[in-house]
Amino acid sequence: MVDIQGLVNELVSKLRRRKVEGSRATARLTAELLRSVISQSKLPTTNQPAALIDAVRDVGEKLIAANPIELAVGNIVRRVLHIIREEDHSNARDAVEGFRLSVGGDNDYIVEQDHLNLSAAAQSSLCRPSLHALLERSPDSATTYFTATSEDDSEEKSKSLDQNAKSLKFRRKVISAVNDLIEDINTCHLVIAELAVEHIHHNKVILTFGRSRTVKEFLCAAKEKKRSFGVFVAEGAPKYQGHLLAKELTARGLQTTVITDSAVFAMISRVHMVIVGVHAVMANGGVIGPVGLHMVALAARKHAVPFVVVNGTHKLCPLYPNNPGVSLNEMRSPSEVLSFEQFSDCMDYRIVTGAPQLLVVNPAFDYVPPELVSLFITDIGGYCPSYMYRLIADYYSSDDVVIQQKPAS
Repeated sequence: MVDIQGLVNELVSKLRRRKVEGSRATARLTAELLRSVISQSKLPTTNQPAALIDAVRDVGEKLIAANPIELAVGNIVRRVLHIIREEDHSNARDAVEGFRLSVGGDNDYIVEQDHLNLSAAAQSSLCRPSLHALLERSPDSATTYFTATSEDDSEEKSKSLDQNAKSLKFRRKVISAVNDLIEDINTCHLVIAELAVEHIHHNKVILTFGRSRTVKEFLCAAKEKKRSFGVFVAEGAPKYQGHLLAKELTARGLQTTVITDSAVFAMISRVHMVIVGVHAVMANGGVIGPVGLHMVALAARKHAVPFVVVNGTHKLCPLYPNNPGVSLNEMRSPSEVLSFEQFSDCMDYRIVTGAPQLLVVNPAFDYVPPELVSLFITDIGGYCPSYMYRLIADYYSSDDVVIQQKPAS
């Protein structure tokens, strides 16, 4: 038997201590954990979808609270809740359709009223007699009663077995859908890469920013299709993830040039298209990406260069950037910017005021508004920013957009 609570606590600890970061990793681990919750949860005999929703929401609240900046965690929780609701609605539709086919459709109201009347009559006729009445009855009548009772028990057992079979089938359908979701998370970058040849052409120059696995596979897929083009990679200070991306692209045979972040405006006039990966896509079509991305988007708009975002659907967030529950940013360690050994004299605390002479601010993310984005390329196709709300409506239920957080005890 899997220790679900132990698995939940383990993932919560990893999220809180930043042992797991990035949209793909957090999304996959969240989906796998919720799959275990669905398969191992003890559910009541009635209203199982509601009980399953409560179980998933309870785990989801803990995961979201552990690291609110990882919006992919909340996205996956909402996707799984949507899957449960959709399967429940599908079963309800099938049941209604089967009932209509069995009674003829046009006489639904009459059949329903007759069924209610019959149930009331049956209930009154099958009331359990008192002990005095049983003792006064003849042996034949008593035998008849117990025979009827045995038949009723048999019918109840049959209904119970049928209910258990339906419950097992429902759970299996939900798990199968969650497995499909996990597969989509694992392979979305490969599906997106298949669209590269439609967007990257010969003798073009592409600018990218930061380090994204989806962008890397997208560019390499175009190279494999015999497209000849150059890539400018902004280094992405202070973590310099662009250096690693440039090395990976060069190893795959792409002509790559590393530029500093401050040189983006100077080099953008030579660029034909900007292709970037992002941390999350908001409901209004805006995106959250690595710090410095807003500057790149502004440069692209200034020089009329298309700004293209490649992302999997698991990064679609049904929340708006002005939502109070959305964490758009977080501050990273100052040591990524300045070495304490070299600047320790400036960072010493003053005796009088108690404040350091030198402060270091190191935000992790930037927000790019939708008017600066030209196109989204996802694993289900290309869309403009104004269409994001429609995709979100397909993947999330309105009841699950806001997952209530429990008050701190």
